[in-house]
Amino acid sequence: MEKRDYYEVLGVQRNAPLQEIKSSYRKLALKYHPDKNPDSKEAEAKFKEAAEAYSVLSDPEKRQIYDQYGHQGLRGSGFSGFSGFEDIFSSFGDIFSDFFGGSPFGSSRRRSTVQRGADLRYDLQLEFTEAVFGLEREIELERYELCEECGGTGAKAGSRPETCPLCHGRGQVVHSQGFFTVSTTCSQCHGEGTIVREPCSACRGTKRVIKKRKLQVKIPAGVDNGSRLRLTGEGEPGSAPGHNGDLYLFIHVKEHDFFVRDGENILCEIPISFPQAALGAELEIPTLDGMHTIKIPRGTQTGHIIKIRGSGVTNLRGYGRGDQIVQIKVVTPTNLTERQEELLRELSDITGDPVLTKKKNFFEKFKEQIIS
Repeated sequence: MEKRDYYEVLGVQRNAPLQEIKSSYRKLALKYHPDKNPDSKEAEAKFKEAAEAYSVLSDPEKRQIYDQYGHQGLRGSGFSGFSGFEDIFSSFGDIFSDFFGGSPFGSSRRRSTVQRGADLRYDLQLEFTEAVFGLEREIELERYELCEECGGTGAKAGSRPETCPLCHGRGQVVHSQGFFTVSTTCSQCHGEGTIVREPCSACRGTKRVIKKRKLQVKIPAGVDNGSRLRLTGEGEPGSAPGHNGDLYLFIHVKEHDFFVRDGENILCEIPISFPQAALGAELEIPTLDGMHTIKIPRGTQTGHIIKIRGSGVTNLRGYGRGDQIVQIKVVTPTNLTERQEELLRELSDITGDPVLTKKKNFFEKFKEQIIS
């Protein structure tokens, strides 16, 4: 079953601020909470759906991925929804503690704060032949990278982050109220477990800085307009090594003056004269691999197809190449010399094909009048 749009689930606009998203989720959580709807499968499903939507839209990085790539993008970012109520309660203990007194699944164990870096997009324009044959190209992009001055700690040189005095490095604070025990993200260190007292001057304690980076990318033969290539780990850095996002290359291919691409085949139109069509000919025509000689059979008509095997586009999966499809167009002459017209009229007399009578010019008419 296809998932609904997360903004639709929470009933908010795509540009809704975090506070509005949180408020909308609170209302839905109250309405469909299992304690208020015992034995209701429909309420349980809506409760899970709202919780999943909130988990994405309340997280800036996940929301950015979702806005750009939708549900498909989240599948590649390590997010896979929820498997049960324990996941939901542990993820939203801070909200449920406000109006339910906490989650029964609370734990004093520190939740993992490792977050995957954001994915990036780069639009790459290629010439027609570059897309057909592939190439290596250097691209330059801006992205966040770990600050080299502080080594990604956020603390200035000579200092180091301190253990959070509130959560004692766990990243979470445990609250108990009667039967319920709930763990919430530490409000002082925001789940990091450490606090930076003296921030790095280069990154101002954010641990990351924007840098221009050059990458050598390999474009495989056969990519087409609209193709998307994924470069794993070339996105922005995560909160721990090995958790970088990915870089997506969106391919845009320029049109060719002569060739038109149709999947793995290359189409082109070749004009020939009436004598070539009637009597046959051998012509050299351009292909992606250079000039190629084709044979025009006698009596060729407009629309006749000649196929050049293996002169098309390389299959992306390596299953050979397509063909070049040559369509013949017989061109009717428009500016005949007197001799050419005379020969064509002789031909029409022989074949019995009626043609228009030749129009006499002014001097011919004047000469006939004088003679008569």
